[in-house]
Amino acid sequence: MFALVDDEDYEWLNQWKWYAHGNGKWIYALRQKRFKNGTRRPVRMHREILKVSKEDWVDHKDGNGLNNCRDNIRIATISQNCINRRMQCNNTSGFRGVMWKKDVRYKIKKWQARLKVNGKYVELGYFKKPEEAALAYNEAAKKYHGEFARLNQV
Repeated sequence: MFALVDDEDYEWLNQWKWYAHGNGKWIYALRQKRFKNGTRRPVRMHREILKVSKEDWVDHKDGNGLNNCRDNIRIATISQNCINRRMQCNNTSGFRGVMWKKDVRYKIKKWQARLKVNGKYVELGYFKKPEEAALAYNEAAKKYHGEFARLNQV
């Protein structure tokens, strides 16, 4: 494995030994920082490049934790970082924010689109085709999440 970085960062980053670390869902380039008292702590390459504080979050636009080119990493809030995460593994529609809704009481058998904004769901409607619901999600995601929106490929 290897990390992608910009030419202007390459030499500077090469002063340390980097390694890939992850849990199967994500992988990042890390190094060990040693302190005078002998303790160590991991440092993520993307945080080193942006020189962020402990409180800041860094988001990879394309979701690839090894792509540390400056045009792919940005400072974000926790919420913005979550908005740009990958689709969940238990997704059955193949689209973000789209699920099959079957409610016998209300005679609903359609695809529902919804989006979470500030911890609350915004219902976007019911659709005959999942692709229609995915497009509705995309429009709402652009409106509510702006540049951090991860859109469906329809």
